[in-house]
Amino acid sequence: MLPRELARADEPGEPSGARTPRDWASDITMFAIAALAWCLEFEYFVLPDVLGLPTWARVADAVAGAAVCLAIWWRRRFPVAIGLLAATAGAVANTAAAAMILLLFSLALHRGWKPAIPITALAVLISVPYIHAFFPGAADQPLPWLISLGLGAALVVTAGIGVRARRQVVHALRMRAEAERRGHIRELEDSRRAERQRIAREMHDVLAHRISLLAVHAGALEYRTAQAESGAAPEPSAAEVRDVVAVVRSNAHQALDELREVLDLLRQQPDGEDGRDAPQPTVDRLPMLVNEARLSGQQVRANLADGLGNLRPQVQRTIYRIVQEGLTNARKHAPGATVDVLVSGRVAGEVLVEVANAAPIGVTTSEIPGAGAGLIGLAERVALHGGELTREIDEGEFRMRARIPCAS
Repeated sequence: MLPRELARADEPGEPSGARTPRDWASDITMFAIAALAWCLEFEYFVLPDVLGLPTWARVADAVAGAAVCLAIWWRRRFPVAIGLLAATAGAVANTAAAAMILLLFSLALHRGWKPAIPITALAVLISVPYIHAFFPGAADQPLPWLISLGLGAALVVTAGIGVRARRQVVHALRMRAEAERRGHIRELEDSRRAERQRIAREMHDVLAHRISLLAVHAGALEYRTAQAESGAAPEPSAAEVRDVVAVVRSNAHQALDELREVLDLLRQQPDGEDGRDAPQPTVDRLPMLVNEARLSGQQVRANLADGLGNLRPQVQRTIYRIVQEGLTNARKHAPGATVDVLVSGRVAGEVLVEVANAAPIGVTTSEIPGAGAGLIGLAERVALHGGELTREIDEGEFRMRARIPCAS
């Protein structure tokens, strides 16, 4: 039940010339009023020849009035042309007076004051000689007639401009509401995208480390078995197999437990990462992480500073994930290489975290191994704290270094 202009704003694909039900009701009502006025004027004013018009003038009056009444159906598509028709024909046709008023109102409504005022003024100017010549009393007292014509024309134009202004305000409000709705939808989409990325980071950080440990132990058992089958080494004893299986089972259980912790955190706090409602790794667990790596066969030299437990939980979790990712990448891409882990105390308002190991032969800085989701996620984590994560190969050694600002 909106006018076509507002309905078209709501439905951009709607045909521009299609009338809405409200438009049909408005057009039918206006045409009915104009036709009724035409009938009354013709029966009680033109047909009895109240003004003493010649026969041809009365016929022209009826025809012009009927034409202006029919023009109401095209007032939206050609408002200026229909307004000129109404101004010229309606000014000298008594049967077209009501239709002319409606069409001038429609002109002001659909095109504004710039075309409406001059065309309405033209209608007033054309009607002055006709009224002066044929209306009784107009020649003796022209001033009241001129004032009445001017005020009536101003009222018609003002009413049309007022309705137009109201529609523009409604249209602006609807567009603003639509823009806010779309902005809200974009914000929700951005939030969901960020949440998906956060979940992917957590899943990668939790699973990559444990699965790499499982792969190391399973690979060692596979290699030992293959050597035994070829006669190059004795078969592994039941105790050795049991130990390897126990390590695999233990790491699998720990992977499930850590994954459950992440999922619990995501369920309880979908909009935040403060880590209060679910246990998250902190710097206190770094020695345990290093020991697990050593038990898997990695050679790790760790220099872990004390007194970092009072850092914000988010910063502690980032430090833990950096060391975890460095050990995992070294295990995958540089097996057997010694890994140096450094976590310094707060110096100059920042914490330095560095993981270094021998780089695979032939690898350059542009081909740093593991520069995938894990390192990208770490860079995002560090950037959230205002820090910087760098990766480089220097003198055959791959070094990942993060500087994280923190309060003193």
